[in-house]
Amino acid sequence: MSQKLHQRIIVGLSGGVDSSVAAWLLKQEGHEVVGVFMKNWEDDDTDLYCSSRQDLIDAAACADVIGIELEAVNFSAEYKERVFAHFLTEYEAGRTPNPDVLCNSEIKFRAFLDHAMQLGADAIATGHYAGVEHGAFTRLKKARDLSKDQSYFLHRLTQAQLKPARFPLATLKKSDVRALAKTHHIPTWQKKDSTGICFIGERPFREFLSRYLPKTPGNIVTPEGAILGTHQGLAYYTLGQRQGLGIGGVKNAHETPWFVAQKRLADNTLVVAQGHDHPLLYQSTVWIRALHWIAGAPPEGGSAISAKLRYRMPDAPCRLTPDAHDADLWKAQFDTPQWTPTPGQYAVFYEGETCLGGGVIVDNITR
Repeated sequence: MSQKLHQRIIVGLSGGVDSSVAAWLLKQEGHEVVGVFMKNWEDDDTDLYCSSRQDLIDAAACADVIGIELEAVNFSAEYKERVFAHFLTEYEAGRTPNPDVLCNSEIKFRAFLDHAMQLGADAIATGHYAGVEHGAFTRLKKARDLSKDQSYFLHRLTQAQLKPARFPLATLKKSDVRALAKTHHIPTWQKKDSTGICFIGERPFREFLSRYLPKTPGNIVTPEGAILGTHQGLAYYTLGQRQGLGIGGVKNAHETPWFVAQKRLADNTLVVAQGHDHPLLYQSTVWIRALHWIAGAPPEGGSAISAKLRYRMPDAPCRLTPDAHDADLWKAQFDTPQWTPTPGQYAVFYEGETCLGGGVIVDNITR
C-alpha cells in the first residue's frame, strides 16, 4: 500500500514510555503527529488504585517534550458498554474473559480510530509491540522482541482496523525503547509498566469483582471428592490459579501447591489438583467459538499453524478443524497437551510470524 511521505498520524498517548516513544519516532520521521489520551474508566477516579489522572499528567509532559499537541477524550461510556459489560457477564457465567482483547478491537481501534478519522488522520499509531505488513491484504505480524509481542491482544482486528494502523515499536526491544526515551529526555523513561486489567489496576482483584458480583460460597474439593475448604464464589477463581485458595496446611498435603483444575457450575464446586503436572490440568483437545480471521477467511487446510492459549505461553503446533455439527465451533488438536485451557480466554493462531486470528475457548465437548 502506497503511503504519503508525510502523514497526519494520531497517536494513542497513554502516559507510558511505549506510546511516548512511538510518538517521538513518528515525529522524527517528519509526520504531523497529534497525541490523544483516552480515558476509558471513571467509576472510581478518586480511588488510590486509579492512575488515570497521573497518566494524563505524564502524557502531557511527554507531548510537551516531543513537541506535539495533546487532546484528552473520554471513551468511558463506550468502554462500559462494549467491554466491561461483557467482562461481568463472562465472570458471572464462570468463565475468565480477557478484556484487553476487546479494549483493542472496540475502543483503541474502533472508538479511537473513528475519532482520529474525524480529526483528519491519515493513520493512527499506538505503542503496541506488533507489526503490520501491507500487500493484497494487511497482515498482523509478531514483534521482533518476542518477549514483548502483543499480537495476541490484537488478533480480533479487521482489515479496516489494521490498514490505517502503525506500530512504530515493531522492531525494537523494550530496553531500546527506554534508552531512546532517556536519551531524548522523555519523562516516562523510568515509569513502571502497567500490569493487569486496565480498569482494575493494582488493586486486589477479588475486592474489585465483589462490588459487582455476589459471593456464592461452595466447597473446594480434591479430584477424589475430599472437601478441603470453602471458596467465595466460582467467579473469583480461574483455571490454573495457585494463589488465594485458602487451603494451606492441609493434612498430608506436604508442600506441593494446589491449582484450580475445574469449576463445576452445576453444584458450585471448585476442584483443585495438587502439583503443576497433575493430568487434570492438561488437555490435548481445545474447543473454540466465535473465530475471527484477520484475512477474512480461515487458513487453508494444509497450513502449518500454531496456537497460543495464554499471552505468556509459547505457541504450540496444532491442527484446526471445523466441527461437523456446529458451524460456529472449531476443534484445535495439539500434539503436546496444553496446560489449563481456560473457557473465556482466547486461542490465537499463527502461521510463522503472521497472526491469523483467534476465537474464544469454550468448555470441553464430547463427540
